[in-house]
Amino acid sequence: MTALILAPPVGSQFSLSCVTVPLDMDAALQGQVALVTGAAKRIGRAIAVRLASEGADVGIHYHQSKFEADEVVAEIEKLGRKSAALQADLCNVSQIQQLFRQTADQFGRLDILVNSAANFLPARLDDTTEKIWDTALDTNLKAPFFCAQAAAPLLKKSGGVIINFADIGCILPWTGYIPHCASKAGVIMLTKCLAKALAPEVRVNAIAPGTITMSGDPSEWEADFIRRAPLHRAGTPTDVADAVSYLVHAKFVTGQVLILDGGRTL
Repeated sequence: MTALILAPPVGSQFSLSCVTVPLDMDAALQGQVALVTGAAKRIGRAIAVRLASEGADVGIHYHQSKFEADEVVAEIEKLGRKSAALQADLCNVSQIQQLFRQTADQFGRLDILVNSAANFLPARLDDTTEKIWDTALDTNLKAPFFCAQAAAPLLKKSGGVIINFADIGCILPWTGYIPHCASKAGVIMLTKCLAKALAPEVRVNAIAPGTITMSGDPSEWEADFIRRAPLHRAGTPTDVADAVSYLVHAKFVTGQVLILDGGRTL
């Protein structure tokens, strides 16, 4: 079903044109396939279920959380969508390549790649080791690049979209999380480079959330964020899923970073 909205075209004061807007969001992604990395838990899980609720079949990438990944698959299948749990260590390029071969074999196509897998490792100047640095950069920056590289042939065929995940550590210098901030700042430039390299067939954007609270998170995280954010609340997984949905459907947006922080970075 669609609704008709009457809107004056640019440069005209008198003429009206009809713009159609889809109302049936449950079927907006019907026939499309999404792959969400790190989808077994937390935000990745919420994104995967949201895309399935809009009609997409969804690949659930996991590294070690097979039980939780299988739970997400079952939840998506209850929505009437196809799903599969796909294991890969995203720090290993050969396993990334195998992940996308499995996606093509299982689903036959790919329209949406959400690079949500990440880590959040505390490390200051004086206690950052080579292992911590490499772990942060490999998971948060290396993996999204090689996932995009492996996904590109499939996404070019479908005219698809990539959504990367930074966070406000790409803007705010957290001295207790130096490798993390460096990795997420890199995600921003990676997003811009990929948007140019893959245009016009594939759109590439990023989301940079502030504090998104979930069950089990330290209460002091939320309290500090609420104190600092003009909207006086933390974000929710639903807020993030809404942002992903927007960027999936925003056909004239590429190379952009959506800051989702309740005004925290103002």
